[in-house]
Amino acid sequence: MAAPAQLTDRPFVVQLDEFSGPLDLLLHLIREQELDIADIPIAKIADQFLAAIHHLGLNEASDYLEMAAYLLRIKVQMLLPQPLGDDEWEDPRAELVRRLMEYEQIREVADWLVRKAGERSDRFARGLVSEEPALPPPPLLLDLSELLATAERLVEGLPQRVLHRVVARPLDTEGATRRLRELLATRERLDLIEVLGERPTVTDVISCLIALLELARVGELTVAQDAPFGTVAITRATAHQAA
Repeated sequence: MAAPAQLTDRPFVVQLDEFSGPLDLLLHLIREQELDIADIPIAKIADQFLAAIHHLGLNEASDYLEMAAYLLRIKVQMLLPQPLGDDEWEDPRAELVRRLMEYEQIREVADWLVRKAGERSDRFARGLVSEEPALPPPPLLLDLSELLATAERLVEGLPQRVLHRVVARPLDTEGATRRLRELLATRERLDLIEVLGERPTVTDVISCLIALLELARVGELTVAQDAPFGTVAITRATAHQAA
């Protein structure tokens, strides 16, 4: 394709890029002149189109010559006077405008696809060969004696099972009842901590609780707790309460 040329015989300069058809060239001229595609100055564009195909050596290209003839026909139709009172008169440029707008939309989609293909080629190189996976390690070969020795070492390293024997401790409910009665015989009120002592065992605590519940049931004492997790107060019942 010939290099872009400057139109020295015109009052303006047209710099042409590569194009793929007459519509592409015509759209390029409209964009270069910043013209409204819906209101094309057909005489000006027709002259530019003829000059462009002449300088680019496209005088024998049939599609460009056809477009040039089409532009000249529209130019002549625009010069003819419009019939008076004819409301159905149609602008001769309407069909050309429609074709240009459709081509412009197709060109935008094509440019978008080219950009996306370029972005994809920047991220994924062609002919990329993946690295070969590493070979698996060779299988472990052991004879029977080595396998048995390994099993024995593993068994020796296992922790030994520890067995615990649970022995039930007998409750001393009678002793706890006797102790409560002895304390209440000399005092009218006491705390549960005083009854249990300094270091009570689990058996002592359970025996004391059972004794408390039994004595409270028969009415020999009352048990009260003013607040949650507070001190448990044990009070000796009066003769009237016991009755």
